[in-house]
Amino acid sequence: MTVSIYEPDLGTPAPACGGAPVTLEINGMPVTVPEGTSVMRAAAEAGLSIPKLCATDSLDAFGSCRLCLVEIEGRRGYPASCTTPVSEGMVVRTQTDALARLRRNVMELYISDHPLDCLTCSANGNCELQDMAGAVGLREVRYAPGENHLAAEVDTSNPYFQFDPSKCIVCSRCVRACDEVQGTLALTIDGRGFASMVSPSAQDSFAESECVSCGACVQACPTATLMEKSIVDRGQPEQAVITTCAYCGVGCSFRAEVKGEEVVRMVPHKDGKANHGHSCVKGRFAWGYATHPDRITTPMIRRSIDEPWQEVSWEEAIRYTADEFRRIQAERGRDSVGALTSSRCTNEETYLVQKLVRTAFGNNNVDTCARVCHSPTGYGLKATLGESAGTQDFDSVHQADVIFVIGANPTDAHPVFGSVMKQRLRAGAKLIVADPRTIDLVRSPHIEAAHHLKLKPGTNVALLNALAHVIVTEGLVDEAFVAARCEPDSFAQWREFVSRPDNSPERLSGELGIPAGELRAAARLYATGGNAAIYYGLGVTEHSQGSTTVMAIANLAMATGNLGRPGVGVNPLRGQNNVQGSCDMGSFPHELPGYRHVSDTATRQLFEQEWGVTLDPEPGLRVPNMLDAALAGQFHGLYLQGEDPVQSDPNTQHVQAALKAMQCVVVQDLFLNETAKYAHVFLPGASFLEKDGTFTNAERRISRVRRVMRPRAGKADWEVTVALAEALGYPMPYAHPSDIMDEIARLTPTFTGVSYARIDELGSIQWPCNASAPEGTPIMHGEQFVRGLGRFMLTAYVPTEERTSRKRPLLLTTGRILSQYNVGAQTRRTGNVHWHAEDRLEIHPSDAENRGIHDDDWVAITSRSGETTLRALVTERVQPGVVYTTFHHPESGANVITTDNSDWATNCPEYKVTSVEVVKVMQPSDWQREYSEFTARQQAFLPGAASAEAIAEGGVRVRLPT
Repeated sequence: MTVSIYEPDLGTPAPACGGAPVTLEINGMPVTVPEGTSVMRAAAEAGLSIPKLCATDSLDAFGSCRLCLVEIEGRRGYPASCTTPVSEGMVVRTQTDALARLRRNVMELYISDHPLDCLTCSANGNCELQDMAGAVGLREVRYAPGENHLAAEVDTSNPYFQFDPSKCIVCSRCVRACDEVQGTLALTIDGRGFASMVSPSAQDSFAESECVSCGACVQACPTATLMEKSIVDRGQPEQAVITTCAYCGVGCSFRAEVKGEEVVRMVPHKDGKANHGHSCVKGRFAWGYATHPDRITTPMIRRSIDEPWQEVSWEEAIRYTADEFRRIQAERGRDSVGALTSSRCTNEETYLVQKLVRTAFGNNNVDTCARVCHSPTGYGLKATLGESAGTQDFDSVHQADVIFVIGANPTDAHPVFGSVMKQRLRAGAKLIVADPRTIDLVRSPHIEAAHHLKLKPGTNVALLNALAHVIVTEGLVDEAFVAARCEPDSFAQWREFVSRPDNSPERLSGELGIPAGELRAAARLYATGGNAAIYYGLGVTEHSQGSTTVMAIANLAMATGNLGRPGVGVNPLRGQNNVQGSCDMGSFPHELPGYRHVSDTATRQLFEQEWGVTLDPEPGLRVPNMLDAALAGQFHGLYLQGEDPVQSDPNTQHVQAALKAMQCVVVQDLFLNETAKYAHVFLPGASFLEKDGTFTNAERRISRVRRVMRPRAGKADWEVTVALAEALGYPMPYAHPSDIMDEIARLTPTFTGVSYARIDELGSIQWPCNASAPEGTPIMHGEQFVRGLGRFMLTAYVPTEERTSRKRPLLLTTGRILSQYNVGAQTRRTGNVHWHAEDRLEIHPSDAENRGIHDDDWVAITSRSGETTLRALVTERVQPGVVYTTFHHPESGANVITTDNSDWATNCPEYKVTSVEVVKVMQPSDWQREYSEFTARQQAFLPGAASAEAIAEGGVRVRLPT
């Protein structure tokens, strides 16, 4: 969908809720708009333009520029149209001689202190100041040269945009955007009168300030004051394509603005229903990886990982891969091969990979990265509510009175939704945070959690049982809701279970490390504070009791009636852009698309008729099973589309050993990632800018991904899978990804009404979308649960086997940071390394002092799985006895030390609880030295590369102690 590079701006936002219709007259024209609409917006909706500079429809009216003045019959003076609401019978004139003189005089003042370099300015042709000067008919400036700001120094410290104060008109739009849209409040107007100027924080540079580089200020700026460096370097774009961000599970809609096939700017789309015109630093700016020189764009093969790569044609690479898989299956059996789908790829691409496995491979050995992140969400919500997905849309949070965030860090991992959440909190909603660490939401500008439940890692189930105990024993259950909507027997059993003294706050306080009074107060707030919504993330699911915790969350929501309407619900914050979609598409070994078990005869027959094969009724291997089977000599071939288990899966040495034991590892990706070092075939992948398809975000929203440029390697990912299937003897005659979606809709009840044409018409669709919900379903379980009656599950707290000891007295937990994404393959190849060039180990001052550790010291972290080395960051964000790190840099080896503990139901790894010891060191770990050497050797195997010795001498990108 190619669109104009200019999005219309209606001046001021629409009223929060449509009031009664009001009819007024503007320039002799009758106009009817909802009560509460501004005169400026009413005029814009009638097709009449009023000059403006400080007003925009993404910010509240401000009324400072004095350019949008109008005449209103019966009213003295010239009110600002942006701040004046309409009234019945109002008569407005927007163009008179007096108004023209006033506007020209105002514009003269602006221009008198502005550099007149329009022809060479980077905003030339897309500058509101320039446009308004023309609109008011300004032809000369009468003011003699005097004191001005024209020599002000340009701040180029931010890697993505520059700040030129000489061009600033102090309209405050950037300051207001940072406040109203982002909620960081990193900008202010410093000084008064002529000395007033925009200032980041305490007159810091942008790079040193609290600015999170979301781009809201850049987007709001009406001049070239705040300008993307890409526009400064390459000029203004020619056209725009609407697409969807390929980072986190928020699924922001963007306008990819291009010159030819070169992307010069990504601008959040104002009509995007997940982001409403906002963005974060990753989606807005960190897209340069798509054209990074590290991209592998030619297929490669090799017989052994100890041999150099050989570049080959697509045809030869596909033929070699098919021959190898056929040979392995002939020698080792049908079940000796499998595949992993990617949560970074489109729905259509993941659907094809699981179809390839079930048809061409003839087994169910397919899995996805959701196994290691949100598989407990699917299991827990399916068991209790009947559907493996969250219950709400993101906008639902605007009606929440109590927000309960557990095991999630929205401002870092889901920053656009985090900003929306902050807006609601600043408007008066109460906040409960359950996290071992003090995340930013606990205390930030104008926000403070009512309760920070700083629990010990691994005790989520105990916490939720304690909260449930209070709700049941103090009579806070919504009895009417439970009676109408839930199974009476399961509720009675649950009520008896959580009422036991063993689940009381007093009994569990010591285990949790939280005072009993604090637990009781938080439970009362959640149960009685109005609409209460729970948002959770990997801090819930990545535990040995991840599935139990998800069920406990659902129990809590059902018991208090917080389901089925806006402002409430159970809301998993999905980590990757299409992790929801990869699950929807049947990427688990026991489920076909739509979460239907492979053993169900009717479902299997439906797919057999469409696909023309007989399907295996037995579930296949999960990722951990594949790795174990490889080490046992029973699994030999793996096709990985966009997955990197060497870096992302736990117990790295185990993963490496399993891949080494396989005969044919096929990696399809953008870069030679950590897993590709163990591969025999490399098939170049395509970035989201090079393909068509759809992503499904955390709120079940299906959005279009549209091709902006041709695939650099010649093929989109779906075309590669089709070619491999056909080489294996199974035809996949698709002409376009839309054909694949049509097949998905034919076979999947929740997608029956989904098509590219329908998505284009509606902008996006939230499944279920079918005859009963032709425009999708923003809020799930409205009148009844998908499974009929909600089922309460007993959630006994079973302490993790990973306990501290004298030898390993600290608990390590992990998480993400704002500027980096997942394994970092994309963001590490962008300017985002400016903020996070390495993973650090956060350690409490008391634990650091006991070990003689200071900031920036190198420390060894040792677990029963292994040892790695990081630099220390001494901080009170973590509690005593707990250490924390991120996992975005492969050389950090975070998963070298995570263990093989996993969720009892889904095998989701227990990343969040690892007992460790931390000591100060002066040398890298053995693993890191081996990693450095192995990386140099593998880089030397690339066509045209230098020797391993030369690469090592040049410095492999590994930060290690020296």
